[in-house]
Amino acid sequence: MADTAPTDTPATRVVDNDTGAKTDAKAGVQTLKDNVIKFANDAGDKAKAAAEDGKTRAGGALDELAAMLHDAAGTVDEKVGDQYGQYARSAADAVANFSKSLQSKQVDDIIDEAREFVKKSPAVAIGTAAAIGFVLARLVKAGLDAPSDDKKA
Repeated sequence: MADTAPTDTPATRVVDNDTGAKTDAKAGVQTLKDNVIKFANDAGDKAKAAAEDGKTRAGGALDELAAMLHDAAGTVDEKVGDQYGQYARSAADAVANFSKSLQSKQVDDIIDEAREFVKKSPAVAIGTAAAIGFVLARLVKAGLDAPSDDKKA
């Protein structure tokens, strides 16, 4: 009977005296490791692209909100008074400045700032995440996405 001994690592354990089979098993494990690393890198790249797209969309939405607040300020001036219209203009300017700040930053910088915020104020971060989660759940439940025109026909 041939002497059979397992290889050194459990992942490549081959009970066979043929060194070619052992080499094939090690090559298979290395290929698997390489594929996992490639998959992780691809997933990270896709997540970063999605975050960049989200940042762009959020900036656009904030710009629209700022424009709406500026437009509403005139109506507020007429109905409530100039002082309150100025509050609306100040809010619009703050939203516009935040939008510009958001759009000028890289996704990695935003992530780093979020990490620092969570480290400094974990309770506020958890509360904010819970509130955002609640709002998002309500929006999804309400069916924010209107049916497309293609489906109506």
